[in-house]
Amino acid sequence: MSIIDKDLQSQLKNYFAGLTRGVTLLVTGDPSNPKRGEMEEFARDFAACSDLISVQVEDSPTDFGAPVLALWREGIPTGIEFVGVPGGHEFSSLILAVLNANGMGKNLPDEATENRIKRLSGPVDIITFVSLTCTICPDVVQALNVISLLNPGISNRVVDGAAAPDLAKEYNVNGVPVVYANGEMLHVGQGTLGELVGKLESKFGSTSAGSDSEAAPLGFDALVVGGGPAGAAASVYMARKGMKVGVVAGRIGGQVKDTTDIENLISVPLTTGTQLASDLRTLMDSYGISLFDGRQIKEAKLDGFPKRLKTDSGETFEAPAVIIATGASWRKLNIPGESEYIGRGVAFCTHCDGPFFAGKRVAVVGGGNSGIEAAIDLAEICEHVDVFEFLDTLKADEVLQKKLASFSNVSIHLSSAVKEIKGNGSNVTGISVTDRTTGESKDYEEAGVFVQIGLTPNSGVFADQLETNKAGEIVTDLTCRTKLPGVYAAGDVTDVPYKQIVIAMGEGAKAALSASDDRMRGVTPS
Repeated sequence: MSIIDKDLQSQLKNYFAGLTRGVTLLVTGDPSNPKRGEMEEFARDFAACSDLISVQVEDSPTDFGAPVLALWREGIPTGIEFVGVPGGHEFSSLILAVLNANGMGKNLPDEATENRIKRLSGPVDIITFVSLTCTICPDVVQALNVISLLNPGISNRVVDGAAAPDLAKEYNVNGVPVVYANGEMLHVGQGTLGELVGKLESKFGSTSAGSDSEAAPLGFDALVVGGGPAGAAASVYMARKGMKVGVVAGRIGGQVKDTTDIENLISVPLTTGTQLASDLRTLMDSYGISLFDGRQIKEAKLDGFPKRLKTDSGETFEAPAVIIATGASWRKLNIPGESEYIGRGVAFCTHCDGPFFAGKRVAVVGGGNSGIEAAIDLAEICEHVDVFEFLDTLKADEVLQKKLASFSNVSIHLSSAVKEIKGNGSNVTGISVTDRTTGESKDYEEAGVFVQIGLTPNSGVFADQLETNKAGEIVTDLTCRTKLPGVYAAGDVTDVPYKQIVIAMGEGAKAALSASDDRMRGVTPS
C-alpha cells in the first residue's frame, strides 16, 4: 500500500510536469529501524510522480536516531535535509523544495532579495525544529530552504521534533518553529523570508551590505504597505481603476496565514488561512500588481509628494499615494521573563506548541475568545490549565465559556495580573500573579505560558507622522483618510472597530476608492 495515495500522486504529477533538472532524494538511516523503511517507501512514492526525481538509499545510522531525507540537484547537495518523514504541513515544504530547485514556485524571491541571499556570509549550518501539525512552521522552513538553494554556504536541516526527541531535548525545544544557526538560537516563531535574511545578515554578515540608494522600481501611482486582506483589497481596487500599484509587505496574507479554518468569510463556506493567502496572491497577480514581499519598512517620509518608503533591504520606493495596511501582531505582556523564555515555555500558538506540553500544567493569559479557545485546546492534552484574566469577568463568548466549563482540569483566576514569568535558565517553571482584589501575590508552577491577550497594531514606523490613539492604532476618518493628503490606512492597523477579515477587506476597498477619488480631483498628483 502506498504512503502517498493515488489522487495525491496524480496532483503531484501535474505539479512536476514542468521540471527540467534532475532531483535525487537521498534516504539515509539504519535499515533495522522501521522508520527508515517508511522513509524509503515515502521517497519512492514521491519520486514516482516524475521521471526527473530519483531515490538513492544509504544503509547507515544517522546521528539523530531517525532517518534523513536529503535533496540533491543534478548530483550536488542542496543543503536541504528533512529529519523524519516530511508529512503533515511539511509535505508542502518538500514539494516546494523540489519546485524551487528547478526555479519554479511562487515563493521564490524577487531579484533584490535574491541578491541579498547570495551575498550572505557562510558557512552557516541551520537546524529548524518543527512539528508536523504546526501551521506556521512551513513558512519558516520554506524561506530557509530557498536561502539554502540560493547560497551554497548555507544549509537547512528540518527536524520533526517528534521523530528526533533526543535532538529536540538536546536543544531544549519547547516550541516551534525554532531556528538554530551554527548552534545558536537565531529565530523563534513566525517569520518571513526578509526577516530571516535580515537576522542572518546581522549575525554572520554579508559580502556587500548594499547601498542606501538600492535600486527600486519607480513610476507607481500608489504603494500599499501590507499584503493581508486589507492590503490585497486596496491594491486590486486601485488596479481596477487603472492605477499602477506596488505592494510592499512582509508576507502576502499577513496575519491570515496564522489562521486555521475560516468559516465566516461571506459566500465562502470554509477555507484556511494558507489557502486564502494563496488566493489573494493569485488575484493580485492577475491584475499585474507588483508584489515586493519579504520586506519591512524601516523609514517613511509621508508628508509632501512623493511619499518615500525605505525597506530593510535598502530599497527606496516612491509614489504620490500610500495606503498603510500593515495589520497587527500578537500582543505581549512585556513583563520580566517573557522575552527570555519565548520558545522555551512562552508561546502564542496552541496548535503549534501545545503538543510539547502534553501531560503538563500550563497557564493561559487572557480570557477573551482567543484565550478561552486556547484553554479548550490545551485542556484536551494537558494535565491542568490555569486561565488568568485581568478583569473580574471573562470576555469570551458564552458558548466558549460553557465549553470550557465542561473540563474538570481547568481553573479560572479572575482579577489576576501576571507580573513575572519565572524559569531555571533553560525552561519556564512558573509565573508570579497578583490578585487585583486583595493585592496578594502568589506563584504558580507552570511548564508553559500561552499569551493570548489580543493584537497590537503594526504602526510604529508611521506613528511619529500620523495621529494614533492610545492603543497605537492609526486614526482615520470614515473614508480611510489620515491627516496627511495622499496617505490612507485600512484594516487592523487602524482604529476601525471589530478586527475581522471581511471588515479589513471592505476598509481596503474604501481606502483605494478614496485614493482614486483624490487622484481624479487633483488632491494627489498623477
